[in-house]
Amino acid sequence: MAVRQIVKFPDPRLRQPAAPVTAFDAALAALAADLLDTLRAAPGIGITAPHVGVPARVVVLELSPGEWPRTYVNPEIVWSSPETIRHAEGSVSMPGAVEEVERKARVRVRYEDLAGAVQEEEAEGLRAVCHQHECDQIDGIFWLQRLSRLKRERVVRKYEKAQRPPVG
Repeated sequence: MAVRQIVKFPDPRLRQPAAPVTAFDAALAALAADLLDTLRAAPGIGITAPHVGVPARVVVLELSPGEWPRTYVNPEIVWSSPETIRHAEGSVSMPGAVEEVERKARVRVRYEDLAGAVQEEEAEGLRAVCHQHECDQIDGIFWLQRLSRLKRERVVRKYEKAQRPPVG
């Protein structure tokens, strides 16, 4: 287990769709463990393999420190509610940048666990937001693309300014 280097915005790898996982082996388990270590070090509540430069459909969520972390392999949203919610979002690839995004209030996700067994999970609130955010990421849709052009440009300008070395 190791903390991996996080790919930073605007790296083009963040806009590439990830490939489905076909091998449920020790390498996959090691990647999932590394993703959890990297997520905790970031810190964050969700991370994907593309965030560390691995183009695989793997997501790790740990919404709060006391909650058991969960790994989702090849996740896909198979149902979403008509109701929506707004929630502040950001990315481990763009630390410090946050903006409200509108998402579906509830979702059902089909995925495989680390052994390759198919699972389903229904989620609402923050967990539903995270599933949509991370499924977007493995589809090559960076969260900024869910913002209006005006909000996106404002967030990017603020992020770029924060990345500049201090003067003096």
